[in-house]
Amino acid sequence: MNEFETPQQEKINPFFTIWLHPKKTTRYVIQEKSWLYVIILLSIGYIGSLFTGYMDIGIYPNFPLWAMILITIILSPIVGLISNAISAFCTWLIGKMFSGKGTYAQLFKASSLSVWPFIVLIPIYLLWMLIDPNSLMNMSEDFGAFAIIGVLFTFIATIWSIVITIAAIAEAHQFSNWKAFFTLLIFAIIIAIIFILIGVIIGIIIVLLGLSYYM
Repeated sequence: MNEFETPQQEKINPFFTIWLHPKKTTRYVIQEKSWLYVIILLSIGYIGSLFTGYMDIGIYPNFPLWAMILITIILSPIVGLISNAISAFCTWLIGKMFSGKGTYAQLFKASSLSVWPFIVLIPIYLLWMLIDPNSLMNMSEDFGAFAIIGVLFTFIATIWSIVITIAAIAEAHQFSNWKAFFTLLIFAIIIAIIFILIGVIIGIIIVLLGLSYYM
């Protein structure tokens, strides 16, 4: 019998229980929820996650709000699936170093829960865009009252996302929260190193192109 299987699974509403019982919710989603359910919630979560990327992006008012929202909705399932697939693979692989028992499929479902807190941000960011878009996309120039509210909710959602991610990894791999924390930490370090290397490579290419231009 799989570690997650129980004689009778209690029926819960995952979106409500995720906030206070992330492990219980992870177990329920892994056991009871379909892939369609997981992908839909993942895609919706990434709408909120992508919205946070508009902070101080500086493209307003040159780029229309309706286009930003439409692009975000279109890209959310694509970005969500790719990002979650990579995240699940890495946490599955790293977790094996700590004797984790989870399968890749279980880690994929578990990892998808990390963006659920960002669903709450969707109405906040939509209101922010409609009421005071300049303070969102030109925050360094116009940091208003709505910006304070938006940043506060974003901070809370991000912290809770980390908490949920640790609990979800721990539940999927059937090991302690500390092992899940270090699994996530190692994954974050690897991603940071990759981005730094990419930045260095791009910088070197730009310098070389600049030198070749003046030669």
